[in-house]
Amino acid sequence: TLTNIPLLPGSPRRLSPRAGSKGGQDPKHGQQYLKVLGPRAPDLQGSSNRDSGQSCGGGRAHNSSIVNNYMDANEPVFSEACLSLMHFRDNQRKVDYVLAYHYRKRGAHPVHGFPGHSLAIVSNGETGKERHAGGPGDIELGPLDALEEERKEQREEFEHNLLEAGLELEKDLESKNQGSVFVRIHAPWQVLAREAEFLKIKVPTKKKMYEIRSEGSITKKFNEILQKLSSPLKPRVPEHSNDRMKNLSYPFSREKMYLYNIQDKDTFFDNATRSRIVHEILKRTACSRANNTMGINSLIANNIYEAAYPLHDGEYDSPGDDMNDRKLLYQEWACYGVFYKFQPIDLIRKYFGEKIGLYFAWLGLYTSFLIPSSIIGVIVFLYGCATIEEDIPSKEMCDQQNAFTMCPLCDKSCDYWNLSSACGTARASHLFDNPATVFFSIFMALWATMFLENWKRLQMRLGYFWDLTGVEEEEERAQEHSRPEYETKVREKMLKESDKSVVQKFGTNMSEREDEDDEDKLTWKDRFPGYLMNFTSILFMIALTFSIVFAVIVYRITTAAALSLNKATRSNVRVTVTATAVIINLVVILILDEIYGAVASWLTKIEVPKTEQTFEERLILKAFLLKFVNAYSPIFYVAFFKGRFVGRPGSYVYVFDGYRMEECAPGGCLMELCIQLSIIMLGKQLIQNNIFEIGVPKLKKLFRKLKDETELGETDSAHSKHPEQWDLDYSLEPYTGLTPEYMEMIIQFGFVTLFVASFPLAPVFALLNNVIEVRLDAKKFVTELRRPDAVRTKDIGIWFDILSGIGKFSVISNAFVIAVTSDFIPRLVYQYAYSHNGTLHGFVNHTLSFFNVSQLKEGTQPENSQFDPEVQFCRFKDYREPPWAPNPYEFSKQYWSVLSARLAFVIIFQNLVMFLSVLVDWMIPDIPTDISDQIKKEKSLLVDFFLKEEHEKLKLMDEPAPRSQGEGHQSRRSLAASSAPSGRSQPGSIASSGSQHTNV
Repeated sequence: TLTNIPLLPGSPRRLSPRAGSKGGQDPKHGQQYLKVLGPRAPDLQGSSNRDSGQSCGGGRAHNSSIVNNYMDANEPVFSEACLSLMHFRDNQRKVDYVLAYHYRKRGAHPVHGFPGHSLAIVSNGETGKERHAGGPGDIELGPLDALEEERKEQREEFEHNLLEAGLELEKDLESKNQGSVFVRIHAPWQVLAREAEFLKIKVPTKKKMYEIRSEGSITKKFNEILQKLSSPLKPRVPEHSNDRMKNLSYPFSREKMYLYNIQDKDTFFDNATRSRIVHEILKRTACSRANNTMGINSLIANNIYEAAYPLHDGEYDSPGDDMNDRKLLYQEWACYGVFYKFQPIDLIRKYFGEKIGLYFAWLGLYTSFLIPSSIIGVIVFLYGCATIEEDIPSKEMCDQQNAFTMCPLCDKSCDYWNLSSACGTARASHLFDNPATVFFSIFMALWATMFLENWKRLQMRLGYFWDLTGVEEEEERAQEHSRPEYETKVREKMLKESDKSVVQKFGTNMSEREDEDDEDKLTWKDRFPGYLMNFTSILFMIALTFSIVFAVIVYRITTAAALSLNKATRSNVRVTVTATAVIINLVVILILDEIYGAVASWLTKIEVPKTEQTFEERLILKAFLLKFVNAYSPIFYVAFFKGRFVGRPGSYVYVFDGYRMEECAPGGCLMELCIQLSIIMLGKQLIQNNIFEIGVPKLKKLFRKLKDETELGETDSAHSKHPEQWDLDYSLEPYTGLTPEYMEMIIQFGFVTLFVASFPLAPVFALLNNVIEVRLDAKKFVTELRRPDAVRTKDIGIWFDILSGIGKFSVISNAFVIAVTSDFIPRLVYQYAYSHNGTLHGFVNHTLSFFNVSQLKEGTQPENSQFDPEVQFCRFKDYREPPWAPNPYEFSKQYWSVLSARLAFVIIFQNLVMFLSVLVDWMIPDIPTDISDQIKKEKSLLVDFFLKEEHEKLKLMDEPAPRSQGEGHQSRRSLAASSAPSGRSQPGSIASSGSQHTNV
């Protein structure tokens, strides 16, 4: 027998098909009922259920309660119902989304009275506890503590509201003292159709795929040759076989169902679209008991639920030939063995959504653009190697016959030294300080512009193929969903300003709240403390970075002075100090990177941005500013400040008493800049890739696994041997966004462009890193992260502006590196203004000034000098008047000539490169010509298709006229049914009679 028990909101229930379509309301009384079997029925069904549990691999049937998914007592339970890990227990309804929460019990006591709250029903209607003879449903779970009870009520209300929105739920039984419960969500066809129309989701029409034709026969022939040559590099996925074909798409409308190719309603919307639709419902579903919070994100923030995620499409390493999108992505994208292949961008977009698809498309384009820059960089480096024997200045420095006696590098302990001892440094500097680096700097500035322009074109092309027109409306809808922290702050403000009755106004729907006054919003006065904290904290962090750079400078100075006291270490002072200082800088940068990321997140939270998009943009700006200063401060110091404030012999600048400011090497600071840049860039990439991106996630996964095994020790062994897909996905790391991936590549883009004049091999190392990075990120997304929600977006957002800013700033930085740090300008000035024969012979002598050693300060003279005691003059690198001049040691005319030439070069270089960049920008249109033509063509095809379908529809309506009246009524009913939202359809059913359907 069946007993009808009235339900409390959110309790487990079974809805009749008719009531289910209306949110579970009884047609007569508007009351929901739960059907519970009497005392004798469970024995019949229990045996059947146990059999099915054995066939499924364990006691799963005893550990599940199914909401809105009940089977009659006399209905057989087939073992096939357990074959799929992606469906409800009926093996028909697909799991579109999963909510997870952790529960904890205090004990179990019988409670006399109404049992509506805590009755847990399994699929056959029996309770999860041993039955008493008192009647149906008389066993109550023990009382929970107040917090757990409150959370349980809030979950029940939220799940009840989800049912009223038309979703169907299935959840586990809370059968242990504590554990995790999964609420599976299925969206039936009528909900998918309703939400797809509301979200204006574009779906393929019945129109056949049409070819996107290339302009001109030459272009078409070239594309065909290119396709044949690149065929071995293409992944074996279906999307790449039709890269020149496109479906005619149109926003979904329930009134125009005859336009679409609906063969099977279960597969018409793919998994990513289904989960996106459910996520939209979860975001806007309110919970009055949880302080009128809006959406699942607020409930997760308040620890009512622990996680919410869509399911992966099965396992990626499952044995057998059964294939799913996840397994295909793993084999053709996430394996290191396919590093040479193109990325299956369309499949990535289909599986993960447009936002992640655009990231990997951008990363792929950036990596491919690094190939020509790497080739040019290697050629420039090889040019330096080939011409090193012909470099006159380095030959003069290495010539021991010149015998340039240089002034001591430190006080007392340092002796005079010969310039020829720095021969190796001078020869190595020529590898990077040669005329080819100027050309390479101009090339890289234009390369950055071309990369950004080509990305805009690719972005437009992908937007056309992915039907991203109209995404602005979705972004506006996303602005309507406030963040949980914002809602909490507003609620606290309202509680402070008025009575608690004002809180009731906060529970009104979002459309009504938009019209409220500023009392329901945060004003600048409310945000001022957060803004002030942001400003002071960022200034403090920047000052901290500069302080650390200064501390490393002090370390270099003191260590160099200490090593100079020992004769054994005196010869390797510069190498030792430079290498250890760069390693210290690298370690500090890596540590501060992690700290600054956490600080930026905290500062953004206390700002209390209203929406997730605003929060993300402000977080990106803060994190980029802090990490930019952190990564590039030591490099900027070496490039533009080291050796500029040293003074001269007899009048040195001292940091502390007895410790002089450090000087550049005899060959200039460019070689040291190259060493600093290469070690920081390579070390940052290797350590972040190998430790932070591989090791840390694996440690987190191991920790979560050990924690789950400890907490779930009483779980059935059979269930642990055959976990469900939601269990497997729950053990994965949650997806936290693309900000870390973008940030890593943006910082690398800065290394490649900002100082490329000093390190032409930077693009080569970036290319090698990115080939691994693409597969590393792919493997992380496919195997180690929960499946992200599919997010539609038309571009990469604020990252493009940051890239554009770095590209423009790189022109200025490279101009100053060439003009100030390298010897390119002094050599030109000497060759064309001071050389007697137009060559660089005598250039080294020209750059060295004289100093009378008798004018050294008392106590700074070298002790135990190995040089001739009759040394009268020593040389130092600078343009100053000699001691015998009327104005000794003042800046000479050569100094002012070189300085004016440097400034002129910066101005000319900057304006020339900027002009060429603008010219390239103007020559390359943002929208490809073929795409703009195809957009116009698609509009024409869409109009023709509409007219044709409307004509066929009118013919169908006119056909019943000669028939009998009964047949006419039947035909009209079938036509009406085709355009109205219907219930669940059987596989293979079609939406409109009289339409020819083809496979999508």
